[in-house]
Parts: sequence; C-alpha cells; structure tokens
Amino acid sequence: MSANDAPRAQQPSAAYDSAFLKACRREPVPHTPVWFMRQAGRSLPEYRKVREGIPMLESCMRPELVTEITLQPVRRHGVDAAIYFSDIVVPLKAIGIDLDIKPGVGPVVERPIRTREDLAQLRDLTPEDVSYVTEAIGLLTRELGATPLIGFAGAPFTLASYLVEGGPSRTYENAKAMMYGDPELWADLLDRLADITAAFLKVQIEAGASAVQLFDSWAGALAPVDYRRSVLSASAKVFDAVAGYGVPRIHFGVGTGELLPLMSEAGADVVGVDWRVPMDEAARRIGPGKALQGNLDPTVLFAPTEAVEAKTREVLDSAKDLEGHVFNLGHGVMPSTDPDALTRLVEYVHTRTAR
Repeated sequence: MSANDAPRAQQPSAAYDSAFLKACRREPVPHTPVWFMRQAGRSLPEYRKVREGIPMLESCMRPELVTEITLQPVRRHGVDAAIYFSDIVVPLKAIGIDLDIKPGVGPVVERPIRTREDLAQLRDLTPEDVSYVTEAIGLLTRELGATPLIGFAGAPFTLASYLVEGGPSRTYENAKAMMYGDPELWADLLDRLADITAAFLKVQIEAGASAVQLFDSWAGALAPVDYRRSVLSASAKVFDAVAGYGVPRIHFGVGTGELLPLMSEAGADVVGVDWRVPMDEAARRIGPGKALQGNLDPTVLFAPTEAVEAKTREVLDSAKDLEGHVFNLGHGVMPSTDPDALTRLVEYVHTRTAR
C-alpha cells in the first residue's frame, strides 16, 4: 500500500451522528464533546493491571489486549470518543526497524539513521505488517457502537527525530544537523516516513476508525520558517493521502503556538491546541474553516475540583465562538493523575455545555 493509492470513501458508521464527529465537522452539537490524549494509560489502575509484565510494544500487538485497554477510559470516564491504544513507533517496528520502548526512557533505536545508506531500513508498510491493528479495530468498533474510534500515527518530523537521534532528545541536534546540513537527505527521509504514516492511517480507517490524529509531538522545537521549508510538505502528504476517506483529520503538536497557521495549512480538519495559547487566539491564528481541539493544562487536574472547574470554564469561554470545539487537554494525561478527576471533568464539561 502506498500513499498514492486512491482511498475509498467511508460509509457513514453508527458513530456518524456522535457529538465528537459533529464537532469535527463544525456542526451543531448537544454538548461539547470530550476525550483525552493518553486517556488509556498509566493513570488507570485497570490499565496497569492488564499490562503487568507485558512490554509496551508487545501489548500493542495483542488485539484483545488493545481492545480492553482502549475501552477502559470509555467505560470509566464516559468520554465521547475512544482513541486506539498503540504507540507512534509501531509502524516503524512493523517494517523491521530495530527499536524498543524502554521503561522510563522511551523509544530507543539500535541503528539511528544518519546517512543515505541508512534509508534502506525504511521499506513500505503493508496491511499484512500490522494485521493485528485491523483485527483490534474490528473488535473495537463492534464494542463501541455509536462511540467513535480515533486512529492515530506519529507525524514524519517526530518519527524522523526519533530515528535520527536514536531516542528521545531535548535538543534534537542530530535531526536538526541533518535538516540544515543535508536538506536532500532530510527531505527523502521525511517523504518515506510520510508514505509509511499514510499507509498506517489507511489501515486504521479501512478497519473502521471514524477519525485520525497525526501527532507531531516534537514540532514545537522548530521555527516557523524551518517548519515551512523542511516539514510542512511531508505532513501535507499524509493528510492528502487519506483525504478521500472523508473522516476528520486532526493535527496536534506540543509548543506549536507559533506554528498553528502552518499546521492548519498542512490539511487537517481539526487543529489541536496546547495549553499555552487561548482557544480564541488560536482560532484567530488558524483562520476560519477549521474545528479546534483543546486545551486544559494537564497539571490543572492536580488542583482541587473548584480550581479545575474554574480553569475549565476559562477554556470553554474562550472557545464559545468557535465553529467547532472538541474539549481535550493541552497534552496527554499525566500518569499520576487521579482518574476520578478526569471522570468529574467529563461530567462538568457535558453539563456546562448542554444545549
């Protein structure tokens, strides 16, 4: 499967008229829909129990386990959408990249990509490489019924950064050195990753995902001029490749306030906003024709309930004039978050915004 294959438009699913998908399409909603990045994860004791003794990448390849973990926050919190439990490096592992997710560290790549010869590690992704994804999404959509399932993938820049650095980084010196010093190699690397990412998203959509999110977790490390010159076209290629399916496409990055207009330009239908920029200001930067997602600071959830509700009202008031708004955190749920705080937050947003 290549990114150039013509996608088949999805038929309306049981989730089509859900509040989440309506908000993504900028249609009237019965209440502001809520979901949380990393809602299925270490903040839930039931997640820690089922994951006990199972390495992260292995857990992503067990369809029944993926199904259970994905459903856990839907059952507990009453969120308006599920997000598929996986990791952004899963498609890289699936094509044979020698990597592992080390506890307390993150993804670590055995042979970082630093030369043109190293690009040979990146072959095309086929549906057979990730058959467990197709199986898990089939199980999930049957269980979820009218609740939408969000598929996701890592954006080319963030995947390239992991591959070039060899693991997590605070400075991205190797990735940026390639981007500035060998722009042709950098462009070829991102182009290959765009094809792999598009193929991974297509598998999820064709299996039944109702929407997809592209995580560019590290894009905030870039100046706008460098994002436009060296990253934008690869992300746009991913969004273009799945446009024909007709499912909402969400774009999210951390520390990307200065990049919001460019991230919107890449082609998403919904632009995620972290907590650093108010929603009304984000809408001004992005311009009309897009729904927005966000943006409560995840650390607010450690404060007393009254403070959480006050900060939530600030987000909702800032978003009240948006064409479409999906309430979320400005980044993922932190592992030590009290799950009950998340449940209360969902109920508060639903009650506060009931039409």
